[in-house]
Order: sequence, then structure tokens, then C-alpha cells
Amino acid sequence: MPEDKKADVRITILKKTKVEDIHSAYAKENVPVVCAKGEEGVSYISVNGEKPEGFCPGAWRGLAATVELLAAGGTSPYTREEGTAISCCNDGLHPVIFKLERVAG
Repeated sequence: MPEDKKADVRITILKKTKVEDIHSAYAKENVPVVCAKGEEGVSYISVNGEKPEGFCPGAWRGLAATVELLAAGGTSPYTREEGTAISCCNDGLHPVIFKLERVAG
């Protein structure tokens, strides 16, 4: 792969979690318990390390460094599969877990 070209990275919503005890203690009224953006199983593609269109900006801030690592050919030291990482958004009231996969191209 040329030095200036980065691999695409697929970002898939694995799990939208509930932290009801934290949510009930800290969230404002009428704030949903589960993230309202996207559904489990939905995927987005990051091209050249950029945020995919329609992807949550808050989640992107939590994932961008790992997407960049995978796009540049790196790998997570924690996952079994080369070119794959598991990460989450940084919203403590609506945690969402993502699977990030370098796409062979």
C-alpha cells in the first residue's frame, strides 16, 4: 500500500449497552437510557482515516485514534484477529461498543 494511502476501516455497532444505575443518578429527564443513534449490526466505512458520513461525532472522538491505527496498517494488541479492534464511544450515559476492522483492498 502506498505511504499516503490508508486502508478503509469498517466500523460496526456491536452492542448498545445500558448503565441504568448511572443514568438514573446523573442523566437529565427525558434523556434515553440507550443511545438513540444507530442500531446494532449497522456498519460504516471510514475512508482514508476520516469520519464516515452520518457517524456520531461523539463516538468518532472515542474511536478516531484506533481507526487511524488500523488504517495505517497497525493492529490492536488485545484482539485475536489481525487488523481488528474492539472499542467504545466515550459517552458514559449511553455506552456503545464497536468492532473496527481493516478492510482488505
